[in-house]
Amino acid sequence: MPKAIWNGAVIADARDDEVEIVENNVYFPIDKVNRSYLQDSTHSTVCPWKGTASYYSVVVDGKVNENAAWYYRQPSEKAQQIRDHVAFWRGVDVQR
Repeated sequence: MPKAIWNGAVIADARDDEVEIVENNVYFPIDKVNRSYLQDSTHSTVCPWKGTASYYSVVVDGKVNENAAWYYRQPSEKAQQIRDHVAFWRGVDVQR
């Protein structure tokens, strides 16, 4: 079962058939992510084929991992499978 863990907390936990793997990143359905660990960020980036990514910072026990999670509010037509999904990086341990 895929999980995303940071600072000892399980941020996301899903079954294999619930996640999407895109460019070797695990995208968790938003309803499988513990939103209490997410803090909105103003950071964004643009992917040529997925669209504009928005970010969350991950906050656990007062420690902040800036912009460690991203999602596509309105993914392109080619990336619709990751709508309402969140991926992690920057030290978040994503186990597959």
